[in-house]
Amino acid sequence: MDIIQVKDLTKKFDGFTAVDHISFNVAHGEIFAFLGPNGAGKSTTIKMLTALLSPSSGKVVIDGHDPVKEPDAARRSFGIVFQDPSLDDELTARENMDFHGILYDMPDKVRKERVEQLLKFVELWERRNSLVKEFSGGMKRRLEIARGLLHHPKVIFLDEPTLGLDPQTRNHMWAYLRNLNQTEGTTVFFTTHYLEEAEHIARRVAVIDHGKIIAIGSAPELEEQTKTSSLEEAFLKLTGSAIREEKGSTAGQRMRMWHGRRR
Repeated sequence: MDIIQVKDLTKKFDGFTAVDHISFNVAHGEIFAFLGPNGAGKSTTIKMLTALLSPSSGKVVIDGHDPVKEPDAARRSFGIVFQDPSLDDELTARENMDFHGILYDMPDKVRKERVEQLLKFVELWERRNSLVKEFSGGMKRRLEIARGLLHHPKVIFLDEPTLGLDPQTRNHMWAYLRNLNQTEGTTVFFTTHYLEEAEHIARRVAVIDHGKIIAIGSAPELEEQTKTSSLEEAFLKLTGSAIREEKGSTAGQRMRMWHGRRR
């Protein structure tokens, strides 16, 4: 059964079509990637899937809920890790976690147990009372992952989650997420412009460019479809361009949108 269902999803901004009638499904427990260059529509799509933007047309269903008509019910099914840091640097790791749990009305006992479990999972329990502003970039990203998982979501959305991280930290982060996927069956949906992540982490990859999905499949399937011998060659044949670094909205803008929708 599919936990994410998208049909003819479209988003227009003042006459510009950022996402153009895309359709795809993601199965329960799948690791699924959106691969595309800057301006392809990756971040706009993920914002519509997570109720941060309303689509111009089309349909989204997350775990049986429409994010437009049932935003609160849909949000309880997923967690989000934004592309840019979105933690409060003036709070401790545990305070950041507690604040998120309170937003989801988690009972105190359940929240405290889950905070301890997840901070140990991402190896930050010993730093639970440290201010986030003292953390490295990798530690902050691990804390954001723990926060996104706090309310036991069935899906975790990650928008360019390893952007700016060193290779060692990226490897550790994906090890945590693979472990989570295997032990709890959490569906992982991530956007990336790193070919190696799409190829080695995701079971299926959707190549998106100019707002359109132009191919979906495993890395070997995409190579077969394009008669190429690597995902990089397949990507270049499909898009005709090198992957460019993507720019996104600031963390503050994202969190204002998120908390505004939560009120």
